[in-house]
Amino acid sequence: MGLDSIIGIANSALSAQSQRITLIAQNLANTDSINSPDGGPYQRRVPVFQPAQVGESDGMGVKLAAVVTDNAPPREVFDPSSPFADESGVVKEPAVNPVYEMVDLMEASRAYQANLSVVQTANSAALKTIDLLK
Repeated sequence: MGLDSIIGIANSALSAQSQRITLIAQNLANTDSINSPDGGPYQRRVPVFQPAQVGESDGMGVKLAAVVTDNAPPREVFDPSSPFADESGVVKEPAVNPVYEMVDLMEASRAYQANLSVVQTANSAALKTIDLLK
């Protein structure tokens, strides 16, 4: 496996983790969104990844295959004073757990950093190889 394959694989992972971080940020931003454009409370978005061929090499990277919505039922909070309450005084809130999202964000951030380190190391190895050939 050549350096171009290694860098291609790591770049695909960087892209995938970047998209994952974006989805996590959207989930965190909508933790309190009771009324979404789709109607009802915001539903958490989850990335689904799949293997992907990187270039013409034998290396396998990763890509975002789909973004699915979490099927968890919304939290029900009794608040009859809310304009979003139903006739029994219950407000349906998003089933987004900020603690879980932050843990997921830390994991995605670490994966991004690890792949960035691979790209930097491969680049450094390529430059040293070129220096040796001079």
